[in-house]
Amino acid sequence: MGEPRESRNRTDAIRRRDPDTLERVARDNLLPLLRAARAAGLNDDDAHDAVQDTLLVFVQKAEQFDGRAMVRTWLFGILFKKVAERRRAFGREDTVDDIEAVVDARFDAAGRWTRPPRAADADLSADQAMRWLEECLGQLPDRRRTAFVLREVDQLDTDEVCKVLEVSPNNLGVLLFRARNALRECLETKGIRGVHDVVL
Repeated sequence: MGEPRESRNRTDAIRRRDPDTLERVARDNLLPLLRAARAAGLNDDDAHDAVQDTLLVFVQKAEQFDGRAMVRTWLFGILFKKVAERRRAFGREDTVDDIEAVVDARFDAAGRWTRPPRAADADLSADQAMRWLEECLGQLPDRRRTAFVLREVDQLDTDEVCKVLEVSPNNLGVLLFRARNALRECLETKGIRGVHDVVL
């Protein structure tokens, strides 16, 4: 058993369903959960429903929280089980591409870019760039989009993202590599280019 990641006092308050603690946890995590549900490919209505279901399960099963993970990790885990249920209901599946083909298409045998990213457009407005980024995120397969948003937007650490998505660190690395590569290529088609590898 690992050391608890949540404080003993907070864990105990959650387990005994202290109303103030449960409300604080819900308020603190509402927006990140909504953002993650949308990133997982749910529309606004479905995202709100999934988050509501997540918080309901959290309250119903609060006494099972053992503090071995952060409460937000537990909440994201519940959320992505709800998202997976919805995906199964709609028959949605991630597409798989060949990582070797992606690398071969972008790099030569010495590991140098075969088609380096180009200089950024200086006059591109931040609002337009964000709209394009959201559009490109929307084109990613669900697991890649979710991995990217949890790691880069919500800034969960690698262990937390792995627990939420139930993947190994290596698998997470592949998901993030593919997400960043697809986002870079999508943004390049919209005119956003950089001298160095785009940091996403």
